[in-house]
Amino acid sequence: MGKNSGGKRLNKRHMADALQALFQAHPGEELSFKQIFKALKLTTHPAKMLAVDVMEEMAWDDWLSKTSASSYKLNLKTQVQEGTFIRKANGKNSFLPDDGGKPVFVAERNSMFALNGDRVRVAFMARRQNHIKEAIVTEILERRHDQAVGILQVEKDFAFLNTEGSIFIHDILIPKKKLKGGKTGEKAVVKITQWPSAESKNIMGEVIDVLGKQGDNNVEMHAILAQYSLPYKYPKKVEDAAQKIDAGITEEEIARREDFRDVFTCTIDPKDAKDFDDALSIRKIGKHWEVGVHIADVSHYVAEGSIIDREAEQRATSVYLVDRTIPMLPERLCNYICSLRPDEEKLCYSVIFVLDEEANIKDWHLAHTVIKSNRRYAYEEVQEILEAGYSGKAGKPGKTETPNDPYADNLRILDRMAKALRERRFKNGAVKFDREELHFDIDEDGKPTRCYFKKSTDATQLIEEFMLLANRTVAEYIGKAGKSKNSGDSGKPAKGKTFVYRIHDQPDPQKLENLRTALAPFGYKVKTSGTKGAISKNLNKLMEDAQGEREQKLVETLTLRAMMKAKYSTHNIGHYGLAFDYYTHFTSPIRRYPDTMVHRLLTRYQQGGRSANQDHYEELCEHCSQMEQTAQNAERDSIKYKMVEFMADKVGQEFDAHISGVQSYGIFCEIDENHCEGLVPMHDLTGDYYEFDERNYCLVGRRHHDKYQLGDAIRIKVARANVEKRQLDFTLAD
Repeated sequence: MGKNSGGKRLNKRHMADALQALFQAHPGEELSFKQIFKALKLTTHPAKMLAVDVMEEMAWDDWLSKTSASSYKLNLKTQVQEGTFIRKANGKNSFLPDDGGKPVFVAERNSMFALNGDRVRVAFMARRQNHIKEAIVTEILERRHDQAVGILQVEKDFAFLNTEGSIFIHDILIPKKKLKGGKTGEKAVVKITQWPSAESKNIMGEVIDVLGKQGDNNVEMHAILAQYSLPYKYPKKVEDAAQKIDAGITEEEIARREDFRDVFTCTIDPKDAKDFDDALSIRKIGKHWEVGVHIADVSHYVAEGSIIDREAEQRATSVYLVDRTIPMLPERLCNYICSLRPDEEKLCYSVIFVLDEEANIKDWHLAHTVIKSNRRYAYEEVQEILEAGYSGKAGKPGKTETPNDPYADNLRILDRMAKALRERRFKNGAVKFDREELHFDIDEDGKPTRCYFKKSTDATQLIEEFMLLANRTVAEYIGKAGKSKNSGDSGKPAKGKTFVYRIHDQPDPQKLENLRTALAPFGYKVKTSGTKGAISKNLNKLMEDAQGEREQKLVETLTLRAMMKAKYSTHNIGHYGLAFDYYTHFTSPIRRYPDTMVHRLLTRYQQGGRSANQDHYEELCEHCSQMEQTAQNAERDSIKYKMVEFMADKVGQEFDAHISGVQSYGIFCEIDENHCEGLVPMHDLTGDYYEFDERNYCLVGRRHHDKYQLGDAIRIKVARANVEKRQLDFTLAD
């Protein structure tokens, strides 16, 4: 602290900093006043008294623990935590605690050069008056990224990789002999061989793959996958193993299964789908209907622990980029052997329901089956059939299949039941989000030619409701063991068996409070406490009341933000959004690994097997949840890339838009006609100095009090479309 530590110059802030540094340097030790005064060279009585006062405040703040009348130690219980490091390009890094607490600011000088997504251990710094809470990284526990994607720049003596975004603090140095033939301007994937440290801030790496020329569609899509450490090639040995699988179905196998080959069965999927996970069958049984939800029996072909299974487990999910699917399973399995293609005998794992006209379950059972799909429908075809039925038309001229479809009545019965299931679900408190998905029409070179939102229709809802019913029913079968009157099958599993649930927690109370505050000026009342059902019904009413109003986008966006993320776990807490006490994923084992896990567990328990190892399955659940999130991020990036590419020839054009996001550095605007989103940077908002009002999601002018609020209509001009950075910049049109 220097010569004058005992003198007048020392103020409270300096004292707090000095004490903080001292205790953090001795995390487990109890320090007496005498040791503290000596270490900080406090010689005068006022300086010693100031130190005692500050330590008293630190103990009050739970930063220190008082161990005797004249000694303290660092309160490790509240002051040391583990979690995730979030790196920001503007230096406002943060620490996200594992326990789900709020993010805490980490200054660059206190980051230990941690990178975005790294698992770290931090110590919290003593809170200074009028300052935000801060943390200091004390250890990097696990590196999130061990590879990077960027543009190569090859110099005379060395090369380096320029990386986009804020994951890496510096460019990555590459020895010239580790370039793998890469040249300046090419995109490459680099493996990190040396991390930054106190001795050297450099990150070193070696090229593991040269992707090719920047701007090429294939190169850019592979770059997005590599950026998230997702595979963009299928390992040859896994493909070879898939080639060796016998696709034939023996008579003995059929004899072991329930035979549905003569029952009307169909698949309903997007028109470009190749992997048909699920099929529906329907037939009349007395005065009731038997509806079968038939799911591809992936676990029959993929043995646990096999080379194909290990690859699928690692991938955990298929990834859907704008112009391609990166499948979880080799193509021979996902598009041929397991896919429920029409007029082919297929093995399934099925939930067979007996339903009355109102879709109430009268009986059900779980069975391994064999089916033969009569027809493969696209959603659009089913929608036409349903609409023709409801409007009393015999079909539309020029449509060959619609008027005389022999199965039209079956589809209409299924639709009627799906509507009854849906109505009951919302009555029970499910949250009504009609999710719109952004889609592109792509030409043969991968260039986007049209950009539009796909809305939910009766046809998509028909499939959704029966899948939800099957998922919920098998989850209850295990979770409610011993409580249910439905047999499910002869051997009801004992209570408490390990199972994979799809869980969704209640909305974050703080975010509900933010929602209440933001919507109060518009006259909306938001329920922040009460039963689960009461809150979700209030949220549904909120979104209904906002339909067609100026603030509709604001209400929908903020309500969605208040929601927690759904994830997989062996510890069931129910699914808030769907208002189900028990829910799982059973219906898509071709594209999701958790569904394969669920199939295996159900088969095991049906055969009287013991409960599976919960810790092992919980670990798999965490991995699958993480991979789902990673896949979603990659999908979002591919949409962003195509969005910028789509807008590249529209620079200078004006569009009607609405504000879709508000940040301290500008406003995000979404164009109404094509849903492309860009940023109006803060420096383009001229005529006033704008301040960010985080609580009310708006920017407010200091002088004229003009306001830019989430959801507001706005007219924009396209200023720049930077495909490399996947960045679209707008300016205000007027």
